[in-house]
Amino acid sequence: MGRLRRIRESYMLYSFLRDPVAMPCFIILCLLILVSFLSPVLAPYNPYEGASINVLNAETPPMWMSGGTPDFILGTDSQGRDLLSTLLYGMRISIIIGCCAVVMQAFLGVIIGLLSGYIGGRVDSFLMRLADVQLSFSTMMVAIFLGAIFQAAFGVSMYEEFAVPLLVLVIGLAEWPQYARTVRASVLAEKEKEYIEAARVIGLNAYRIMWRHILPNTLSPVLVISTVQVANAIMSEAALSFLGLGMPVTRPSLGSLINSGFEFIFSGSWWITLFPGVFLIVLILVINLLGDWLRDVLNPKLYKG
Repeated sequence: MGRLRRIRESYMLYSFLRDPVAMPCFIILCLLILVSFLSPVLAPYNPYEGASINVLNAETPPMWMSGGTPDFILGTDSQGRDLLSTLLYGMRISIIIGCCAVVMQAFLGVIIGLLSGYIGGRVDSFLMRLADVQLSFSTMMVAIFLGAIFQAAFGVSMYEEFAVPLLVLVIGLAEWPQYARTVRASVLAEKEKEYIEAARVIGLNAYRIMWRHILPNTLSPVLVISTVQVANAIMSEAALSFLGLGMPVTRPSLGSLINSGFEFIFSGSWWITLFPGVFLIVLILVINLLGDWLRDVLNPKLYKG
C-alpha cells in the first residue's frame, strides 16, 4: 500500500495526468499496440493463409471508393490481401522488432558503459574506441553485410524464415553505442560521490557497487533513450524493408507494405502505400512525444515539486 501511495503522490503521475500531449499519446499508443497484438482476433482475414487470398481481388480500392466492397474496408494490396488485416499483422511485427532490438541495445550498451565508466583506464579507452568504430558503420551497412552473408550461407528461403531475429540482431548491434556513452557519462559522475566512497570503505566489492549502487542511479537517462530508440528501431526496420533488406513481402511489416505498394502509387493504387505510411507516422509520432515528456519529467532541473 505504501508503494501505491507513493506512485499516486509522485510528480510523474501528477504531470502525466495533466499533460495535454502525454496522456492522449499514451492512449493512442496503447490502442495501436492492443489492436496489433489482437490481430488474430480482430483482423477480418489472415494474410498468412493462402486460402483467404485471391489474386483476382488485387488492388481493390477502399470500400468508400468506386469499385470498393465492404469485404475489404481499406482495400487490398497487389497480392489480393486485405489491407486492414495486413496492417494489423504488419504493425505487430514492426513493434516486436523495435522493442526487441532496443532490449538488445540496452543490454549491450548498459554493460559496456558500466564497465567502461567504472573501471576506466585501458578498458575504458578500448571500449570507447570500439563504440567509435561501431558508430562509423550505419545500420544500413550492417544490414547489407549481415544479410548478404546470411543469404549466401543459408539461402533466401531460410532468410525469410529468420528475418525477424536477424533484423533484431542487425538493429541491436548497430545502435548500442548510444546507451554505452550515456551510461558511461553517468557512471563517471556517480562513482566520485560520497556514497560510493562509503561503499568502498565498508568493503563492498566492485561488482556489488556497480550493479547495486551505481546502475540504479543511471537508469533515468536509459529510460529516456529507450523511448526514442524504439521509434528509431521501428523506423530502421521500415527503411530496411522498404529497401528490400528487411522483412520479405510474404511476411508483412509496415515497411514491407510501403515497399510493396510504392510501385503502384502512380498507377492509382495509392492506398497500398498511404495507409501503412499513416500508421507508421502515427506510431513514431506518439512514441517520440512520450519520449519528450519523459525526458522533461525526469529532468531534475525542471522539477516543480
